[in-house]
Parts: sequence; C-alpha cells; structure tokens
Amino acid sequence: MKKRVLVTGGAGFLGSHLCERLLKEGCEVLCMDNFFTGNKANIIHLLDNPYFELIRHDVQQPILMEVDEIYNLACPASPVHYQFDPVATTRTSVLGAINMLDIARKCKAKILQASTSEVYGDPEVHPQPESYRGSVNPIGPRACYDEGKRCAETLFFDYKREFDLEIKVVRIFNTYGPRMHPDDGRVVSNFIVQALKGRDITVFGNGLQTRSFCYVDDLIEGIVRTMNTDREFTGPVNLGNPEEYTMLELAKKIVELTGSKSSIVFRPLPEDDPMQRKPDITLAKKVLGWEPTIGLQAGLEKTIDYFGERLNG
Repeated sequence: MKKRVLVTGGAGFLGSHLCERLLKEGCEVLCMDNFFTGNKANIIHLLDNPYFELIRHDVQQPILMEVDEIYNLACPASPVHYQFDPVATTRTSVLGAINMLDIARKCKAKILQASTSEVYGDPEVHPQPESYRGSVNPIGPRACYDEGKRCAETLFFDYKREFDLEIKVVRIFNTYGPRMHPDDGRVVSNFIVQALKGRDITVFGNGLQTRSFCYVDDLIEGIVRTMNTDREFTGPVNLGNPEEYTMLELAKKIVELTGSKSSIVFRPLPEDDPMQRKPDITLAKKVLGWEPTIGLQAGLEKTIDYFGERLNG
C-alpha cells in the first residue's frame, strides 16, 4: 500500500521539488495549491504520473481528505508576495495551519509545518539556535509573515499537547535553486535575473548584511528526514546552510559566474530587514544526520543555468 501524502503549496518552488522527491520514494502525492505564487509549469511534468494528483484549493478554506502524512508548505514566502496582501498572508499561515491540523487529527496523520528563519526576526543572537525566541516587530510590514509563521508553530504545539498529534516543525533558512520565481524579490533570483539581463544589480543598505544560502536539494533532504524521525522528535529544527555571505559578496559572485557587465548600485535598506541570518544546525546534525552538501558556487551555477533557459525560452 502506497503512503498517501498531501503537500500544500505543492506547485511552488519548494513544494514542486518535494512532490518529485516523494514520488521517487514511491508515495501517492496529492499536490494542493491555489496558484497565488505557485506555478503549474513547476509540476506539469508530474501530471501524467498516475500517483500524482493536483488539487486547486486555498488552505484558508477547510477541505476533507484521507491522507497518511501532510507537508504544510502553503504560504507566500518572499517579501514582494507576502506584503502584496498581508491579511491573506496571515490567514494562510494561521487558518491554513488550523485546517491542515484538523485533517491530521481526523486521519491520525503525521504533519510537518514549513516554518521559517523569519521567526527569529532581526536576531540579537548569532548564529540562531532553535532555543532563541527571536526579536520580531509584531506591527511592522513583515509581521504578516513573521508572526503568521510564529502563530502556526504555536498551533502545531497546542494540537500536539491537546490532541496528541504527531507533529514536526522545520525552520527554513534562505533556500535557492531552479524553479524560483524570477520576480519574487529574493536576493538570489533578483541578482541572477539582473545580471543575465545586464541591468544594474541592486544591493540594499551597504551590502554588508549577511545571509546563508541553502541549495534546494539539500533543503528537501532535510525536510524528508525530519518527517521520518521518531514520534518523540517534534523540532523545531533549523534547516539551512551555515556558510555566511554578505550581500556584496553574493552580488560579486553572481556577476563573475554570469560574465555580466552589470554594475552594482545601492538602495535604502527596507524596514525591519535583518542584518544577520545564519542557522545553528547542531540539532539537525545530531538528530537527522543532516548538513548541506552543495556549496554556493555549484548551486549558483545550476540556478543560473535554469534562469538562463527560462529567460531565453
């Protein structure tokens, strides 16, 4: 009997890669997406697979189904998209979590929440361990995403305590790779698209703020390993690459790899933009036996190839 697995946000960047991985592992996959940021092109090659089913549905609305596992990835994840309709973003995180937790409770299914490093806000602790409770502005322009994800984590742990639900929570740090949306406002896709088009590369602030970049294949491996842990392990667990780069270093690396003639220009820093972001992955190493294996240069080369084909297609 094949395991029946629901992936919400399954047509998105991460969701589509996860659907592929689960099909390869012999699962029956239900991909749910409302296509606000998801793209049918990301999963078009899966539609002929008899064990793949696409469901057009918004997680804000209740739905009934029978499943064995749920990966809850549904939510706009880039500032451009989650600030476009901040109320809907919060509703997606909060109501989406409630609706998926209710399915898991009814089916006695295992459920994983894709949380985010944004729960740490602009951190006062560096690198960020899971025990750090964060420094988040609850009324700022990013709060719809940050606080929505924090509330979703609350709900997951309350459902565990109240209903003995089997839950997993992963906190995802910056991830990049093929199928990123070219206009999502994230730094890797922004820089690559600007470089390939020969436009100025826009760096916010002085470019000395740091991020850590995890290639998508490594991230998916970490998510699947988390779902497959013993019932006692709930997380939250950080998943990300602990190698840290400044925005200026990233911009220069992408100019070099693309052979672009683009200039680097500076723009004002957005409100509440964190100055540092780096995961402490001690827990992931210990419990999951996981750490990233794909370095920044190798991952960027694959991502640049993808965007090159997409922009010329």
